[in-house]
Amino acid sequence: MDSRFRGNDSIVLLWRSQHRFLFGYFLFFQRESNRGLESMVYSVLIDTVRCIGCQGCQVACKSWNGMPGERTSLGATMGNPAALDSSTYTNIGFTELDSPGGTAWHFAKHQCMHCTEPACAAACPAGALVKDPEGPVVYRKGLCIGCRYCMLACPFQIPKFEWDKAFPYIRKCTFCSERVGAGEQPACTRACPSGALTFGPRDKIVQEARRRLAAGGGRYTGRIYGLDEAGGTSWIYISGAEFGELGLAENVAARPYGTYTWDALSKTPLAGAGAAAVLAGLWFIVGRRASLQGQDGNQPGGDKG
Repeated sequence: MDSRFRGNDSIVLLWRSQHRFLFGYFLFFQRESNRGLESMVYSVLIDTVRCIGCQGCQVACKSWNGMPGERTSLGATMGNPAALDSSTYTNIGFTELDSPGGTAWHFAKHQCMHCTEPACAAACPAGALVKDPEGPVVYRKGLCIGCRYCMLACPFQIPKFEWDKAFPYIRKCTFCSERVGAGEQPACTRACPSGALTFGPRDKIVQEARRRLAAGGGRYTGRIYGLDEAGGTSWIYISGAEFGELGLAENVAARPYGTYTWDALSKTPLAGAGAAAVLAGLWFIVGRRASLQGQDGNQPGGDKG
């Protein structure tokens, strides 16, 4: 191969490293800009002790988002549909557990957790997922390239893909961002008849969760789910059953998942610059050797007799 192409390869590699470096800084500053805004971020408390399993939140969500009804069948429990999909942004899980007083039903609402530092947004290379200052993690479908990295990155396995469509998008709970931005509460919390869903600023929602735990008289497990998971979420839970038994992910790290991306990207510029320097050195050596060989070939030959 011509030595000139080797030099071009090193330039391309250096450009790529700088591109990744700038993208890493974008993620870093986006994360830092969210710090200190907790009192401005809205949140929802899900109290499974108060939930009666009426599924009114599911109906309100479908109605507000214009999602179609689905033909489903009952599975192991009365929960229906059985799981989230591209046209079901929230659903109620029904779990039957043994208790000292006998068998009891426990109901838990499932939807996007709207993390304070969302892993899906950190993983998205196109900026299609962003964290609004009010709390919702918003999907901008016009920017989506269909890579589905968000589905792999989410520790709660929330984003769903429209596998049945010719031009598919990612779908998930929107936190009714247009309603929240206009000073209204989400459709699901407004429809709840039992007080199982409480909407408000995150700091006050956390205070209310702690108050209920303290006054619960043993009805609650004593833990707030979402307070620390994945760096904290905008939807938090208190419950009378273990969260894993209700279908919530229990293997979620407390550290924000987006920071793992930054740790990797922050080392890329140094590695890229080092590799570029090595390639530039090799290009120089190979080019110099080729030049010397060319000069030797042009020297007049001596007497070979």
